Amino acid sequence: MASPHEVADQIRGALDAQRPLSVVRLGDGELLTLAADTVLPGEQVQELAPFLPYAGVQRSVPEIRAALAEAIQGADWVGVPISRAPTFQGLLFPVMRHFGIDWSRLKLTSSTINYSLHQSGLLLPVLHGRRVLLIGSQASELGALLLSRGIQVTGIIGSVTGFMDIPRVMQEAAAHAFDIALVAAGIPAVVLCRRIAGELGRVALDFGHLADKLVTGELHL
Repeated sequence: MASPHEVADQIRGALDAQRPLSVVRLGDGELLTLAADTVLPGEQVQELAPFLPYAGVQRSVPEIRAALAEAIQGADWVGVPISRAPTFQGLLFPVMRHFGIDWSRLKLTSSTINYSLHQSGLLLPVLHGRRVLLIGSQASELGALLLSRGIQVTGIIGSVTGFMDIPRVMQEAAAHAFDIALVAAGIPAVVLCRRIAGELGRVALDFGHLADKLVTGELHL
C-alpha cells in the first residue's frame, strides 16, 4: 500500500499538471453499506451499523451500493482498512468479490490516509498555493482555520444530507473555481470525490473526520 509521502507526491503531481485525481477511503460504514443484502443480511447490518444514517445512508439500497462500487472501481487511489476486524478487512474482500472489483488492480493506500497526510506534515504543503474547495458540515470552520494558515479557500459547501444530495453538491461544486476539494461528507464522499475528479477534472480528497478533529482542536494544523 502506498505511503503518505507517495500519495502526497501523486496529489502534488496531479495539481501541478492540472490533472484529475481522486482519493477515496473505505471504512466500516462504506463496507457495511456495500455488504447489506449482498454478503450480509440487511437486518444484521442495521444492528452492526446504527450510525449509517448519520454517515449519509438512511438505508442501503441497490442504487447506493452500485454507485459506491462504481466509484471505488473508478477512483485513482482507494484507502482500505488495515484492521482485520470483522467489519473492516473481514468485509473488504467478500464485498470486493461480490461486486466484481479486482482489488489487485486498484492503487491502494490506508483508509486513514487523511490522518497520515496530516500527521506526516504533508497536508499544508500540498495545499499551499492551491485553490481549495471545502465540502461538509465543518466546511466554514475548517475554512477559517485554513485561511489562518495561509491556505486559499475559494469555496465552501455546507452539510451534505445523504446520497440524495449528491447532485446538488456537484452542481454547486461546478460553480466554484478550485484546484482541490477536501470532502468531509460521510459515505457519500466516496462518490463525490470520484465525480469531482471524473466530471470536473479536479483533485478530490476524502477528508473524513479529520475536519472535525481540526475544528475542535483535538488535532492541530
